[in-house]
Parts: sequence; C-alpha cells; structure tokens
Amino acid sequence: MKKQITLPGKIKRTIKFLVISFFLFSASINAQILQDTTALRLIRQDVDYIYNLQFNNAHELNKRIIELYPEHPIVFLLKGLLTYWENYPLLYPDPEHLSFVEDLRKCIDLSENNNNPEYEAEYLLANLCARGTLLMFYADNDVTMEVIPLTISTYKYLRLSFDFTSKSIDLYYFTGLYNYYREAYPKAHPLYKSLALLFPSGDTEAGLKELQTTATNSFVLRAEAYFILTWIYLYYENNFPGALFYCKTLHENYPENEQYLSLYIEILLHMKLYDEAEKLITDSLREGVNSFSKAQLIIFKGILYEKKYLDYSLAQDCYNKGIHDISYFGGYGNEYAAFAYYGLSRISEANGEKKSSKTYRREAMKLGDFKKINFDD
Repeated sequence: MKKQITLPGKIKRTIKFLVISFFLFSASINAQILQDTTALRLIRQDVDYIYNLQFNNAHELNKRIIELYPEHPIVFLLKGLLTYWENYPLLYPDPEHLSFVEDLRKCIDLSENNNNPEYEAEYLLANLCARGTLLMFYADNDVTMEVIPLTISTYKYLRLSFDFTSKSIDLYYFTGLYNYYREAYPKAHPLYKSLALLFPSGDTEAGLKELQTTATNSFVLRAEAYFILTWIYLYYENNFPGALFYCKTLHENYPENEQYLSLYIEILLHMKLYDEAEKLITDSLREGVNSFSKAQLIIFKGILYEKKYLDYSLAQDCYNKGIHDISYFGGYGNEYAAFAYYGLSRISEANGEKKSSKTYRREAMKLGDFKKINFDD
C-alpha cells in the first residue's frame, strides 16, 4: 500500500466537485457520442440511476451504451463511476478498487490516443473526468503518493479545457466553482494565500450567481449545482437556511442517495428542526442503510438525545458507538466522528469533567475540517 498522509477535507471536496463538472457539462458539446441522441439520452439516464443508487437499472443502461460505443472512453468512465457509487465509500484496500482504477486508466489512455481534432473536446473532457475521479479516490483514501504525480500530469489538460468555456451554459458550474473557491478558500485557510496568488482572481458573488444559474437552468449539472451550493452555504457561508433550500431539492430529486440524505439530516439538526430530523433518522434505520450511513445516523441520534431530550447517557452511548463504527471508513468519516467528539466534550463539561472535555475537544478539532460547524450552539 502506498504511504498515506491525510489531506484536508476541503481539498478532497474541491477535487470531487471539479470531477463531476468535467463529466456532466461535456454533454452540451458537439462530439462523437454526444451527437447521437439515443446514446446521450442513455448516458443522462444512466447518471441519474447511479446517483440515485439504482444500480440494477444503471448496469442495464451501461450494457446498452457499451453495445453502441464499445471502445469509447465514456464507457469506461461510466463503469468506473458505477463501481465507485456501488461500493461507496470505496476504500483503498477493497478489491473493487482494482477494476475501478483499471477502467479509469483505460479511459485516460483512449482519450489521449485520440487523433481526430473533431472529437478533441469530448476526449479531453473524458480524460479530465477520469483523472479527476482517480484524484478524488486517492485523496479520499489519503494515498498522497498517487495524488501528487497525477495532479502534476493533469495540469496541462486542465489548462487546455479553458478553450471550451463558451460552449455551454453548463460551464457556469465550472466557472462558478473557480470564481467562488479562488477567493473563499484562501480566506478560510490563510495558509494557502500565497499559493492562491499564482492563479487569476475570482469573484465569490459572481461564482454563487453562476452556480445558481446552473441549478436553475442546467439539465445535466443541476444535481451537482444543488450539492455544491448546499456545501458552500453550510460550510463556507454558515447559512443554514440557504443550505437547507438547496439540499431539500437535492434529497427530493435523489431520495435513494444515502449521502444526500445524511447531509439533509445534518442541516435539519443545525437548524434545530429535531422532529423532522428524527423521523428521517428513524425511518432510514428501520428500512436499512449501508454500514457507513448507519454509523452517521447513530451519531445524529446522539445529537438528538443530547439536544432534544437532554439524555446525556444515551447520547454518550450513540456518540461512542458512532465513533467506533465509522472509524473503519478512515477519512470518509472524520467530520462525523468530530461531531461525536464535540458532543462528548460538551457532555463532559456539563458533568464537571474538564480534563475529559478538553481531550474530546482536542480530538474533534483534529478530525474536523470545519471548526465552527460543531453543534455547540
């Protein structure tokens, strides 16, 4: 296994947002597979199935797309994306990661071997998406020795992509991301201010407007626009009503996506809408979710016991179980484990256990990337 060094969660999220944008906005650019209306319809439906965790349907559509274009890079991109979500969170030791990496490397090779200028945009975007998806996977698993060389080799393709910014309204998603994060990220993390100076300035207000335009008018990027707007309003703007507005739509459009559900419940808890959050938690646990989502929900139950019912004993039980269960998933679960440690710190403080309170809070600060989002209020 490669040497592992933890990357800040914000960098991981930014990589993820860029990944999806490169894949989905490509549907608006004239090119080989995307001139075929039948294939385009299948690809769009396939992506919806994948994001809504309807994997049987996604597999069937993948077969049909492969029959139409057996050696097109997007075929391998879709296969990789399906493997990623079907095994989410996909961990580095998981055997499934081998086929995931193989498919995306195949996509990269096919894209870079394209010699037809007519299809340059399509193959460039497939290349960037495959590279970005791999970067997301390696970053989420803290496999830094894979991230560094892949990032360096990807830069020239990223620069080349700016030649296509006038092709589609969906690109407002990408420009919005750049405009917002170029200014907001170094302000939130001063350590990166000197690095940010190497890149052209952005505009946070313009970035938000561009992302909102994408959410309102885009077809293929609507889900990702709602997701990133939720993330920005929650973690960067600390605007819970704004985050709730976008996340509610996201959850309603993709009700089977457990990660969108977890984000929605988190926002409800921040806003002290405990009854609604409790119903979603109870229903989800009754119906059954994967082990990662279950660990998240147990931590959310701890917050309910602490904040709504003032039952510190049951809250502690949930926090400790949640920390134990989510530890298996490494960096994927750090933010949620931090919520639990903040809760244990508050309870210890209320019980007069000042030393334990400080210990728990120190652990929470180490794991959580967003120090102000901690349920202390």
